[in-house]
Amino acid sequence: MSVEIKIYKSPFAKTELRDIAQQQFGTLVKAVVDVSREIIAIGGELHADEEAVLLEDGSRQEDVWGINLYPEKSDDEWIEYDSMINVRPSQNNASRGVEDAAIREKITLVVRKLVI
Repeated sequence: MSVEIKIYKSPFAKTELRDIAQQQFGTLVKAVVDVSREIIAIGGELHADEEAVLLEDGSRQEDVWGINLYPEKSDDEWIEYDSMINVRPSQNNASRGVEDAAIREKITLVVRKLVI
């Protein structure tokens, strides 16, 4: 069963992530966060699919970052900053991770604001 990519602009329940995880990858949900607009896209099979939806919705490339969410893990462990879309040497990010601590913090704040 495929899950439709949805852009979340207001808070939603963590249980919704659990449902999406079960429908897709079992324990994880791929997500893309726009740190400027403070929104998150969820439901794609690939981070690139969610990234494309956000860009079509008006996000800027430099503001979107791919993450994985593990809804069953504790709050300290449930966000993984890992995605191929994060490889962008032009922004001094040469790996799949989010190397800039300030950007990781922004991502964390957006996730905590939206996932309740």
